[in-house]
Order: sequence, then structure tokens, then C-alpha cells
Amino acid sequence: MSTISAADVKALRDRTGMQMMKCKAALIEAQGDMEKAVELLRKQNKEAQDKAATRETAEGRIAVFIDPARKLGAIIEVRCESAPVAKNELFLQLANDLARQVALQNPATVEDLLRQPFVDNPKKTVNERVGDVVGLIRENMKPARFTRLAGQLGSYIHHDGSIGVLLQVEGANPDPQLLSDICMHITATSPRAARREDLPAELVEKEKEIARSQVMADPKNQKKPANILDKIIEGKLKAWAAENVLVEQPFVKDDSKTVGDVLKAAGLKLVKYVRYRVGEVGA
Repeated sequence: MSTISAADVKALRDRTGMQMMKCKAALIEAQGDMEKAVELLRKQNKEAQDKAATRETAEGRIAVFIDPARKLGAIIEVRCESAPVAKNELFLQLANDLARQVALQNPATVEDLLRQPFVDNPKKTVNERVGDVVGLIRENMKPARFTRLAGQLGSYIHHDGSIGVLLQVEGANPDPQLLSDICMHITATSPRAARREDLPAELVEKEKEIARSQVMADPKNQKKPANILDKIIEGKLKAWAAENVLVEQPFVKDDSKTVGDVLKAAGLKLVKYVRYRVGEVGA
């Protein structure tokens, strides 16, 4: 049997990221053949991935990647089994790598993403990149959903990674800090829509009926003319929109202005935002 040197073990570790003992065992089994050892470790990681695949992934992390030069960005939710792993540096790096992959390679679906060659090492697939981390941590983990945007972008990730926002605006030279602040606002307030016209028509109609019922049930309004009642109802709708529509919400860092006012003053126009919360379907 070939002698396995410490240098060989280190070289395999550098290539695969696996633990030293696993690398040494793989080299021994492969009789010192580096390429065979790499394949053995990949097979082991795949087996660990398959074994863990049926276990529930209730925890996870949101990650964002933005390439300012190419004006591309992506936000992704990556799931795992436990809260400690959601904070693990290996898992954090995986989430960041997957966000970068989505931004640069534009997969159509999660399945498409997993089949793609990994941007940092095209010799392996994204699924194998995930498998590397599964092999190290021994927990099920997988990308759950993602969105890719192109244009002037900003982002914010909550300190624990549980919520993240990717924002797209139009305008010349937007201040990155301002965009981050608006993303932080979206993280905190969870608006239902960017603009009032983006709200589902049935939701607006429902709120209008609720406002009308409240107004008509108030004895003080019974003798008021119809045009006055309509104004009261509209006032109630405006107050509801100030809680639920992003551009009409008071800005968290200066509630004397709306988010729309802040954007307008900066010469910016809101295009779109994506807010993800771990485990919150359709967020």
C-alpha cells in the first residue's frame, strides 16, 4: 500500500474542505490516488445527503448577493434542520455561495440550480457543493426558494439571518446606505405591497367594506351627507394603506416622511422588493 504523506492529506483537505481524518481514510482506501480519493469523498457526501434528505428542515437562513458592476443580485432561503447549524460558518458560506450562484447563473428553478456547475468550481455541481457541507455537518440542508433581480439594488439581512430584503430602484447613483435603510424598514414593517395599485383588488374592496361598515355604524355619521361619508371612508383607507403599503408607510428612521417621500427626495423610483423570512411561505 502506498505511503500516505501529511502533504497529500493536506492537499486533499484543501481540495475538498473535508476533515483531515476523512481525507486520510479516503487516501488510504484509494491507495494514494488523489483523484480516486476525491471521488470517494464525493460518494460519501452523496450518501450522507441522501440519508438526510427526508428529515425536516425547519430552520435556515436568508442570504443575498449583489454584483454592483453588473447590476445583478439575488436573495435565497436555504434550509437546515437545527438553529445551531443555521449559525454555523460553513452553512453561512454555503448560503452566500448559493445566492451568488443564482445571481450569476440565473437558474429557473431550485432543481435547475442544483444541477448547474458550481461557479467557483465547475468540476462539481451545486448539489455536490451542498453535499460537501452535509457531509461535514450531517444535517439535511437545501435551497428552498430564490429571486434574482437586475438593476440598481440594495439589501439588508437581519442580524440572525432569519429575514432578508432585496430592493430594486430606478435612478442615478443611489446611496447604498439609503437603500439598506429602506430594506431595513421593509424587514421591520413587512408591508403587504410596494404601492397601493399592487394590492389585490379583492383585498382593497374588503378593506373598503370594513371602513364603510365602521362609518355607517357610528351614530355621529347618520345625518352626514354622502360626500362627507365618502371622505371619511377614504381617510380610513389612507390610514390602512399607511400601515400596509410601502411607499405610504412612515419611514422608520424619520416618521415625518413616508418611504415614498424619501425615495422621491433622493431622485429614486421604487421598482420592486422581495422580502423573505425563513419558513414563511410566499413571504
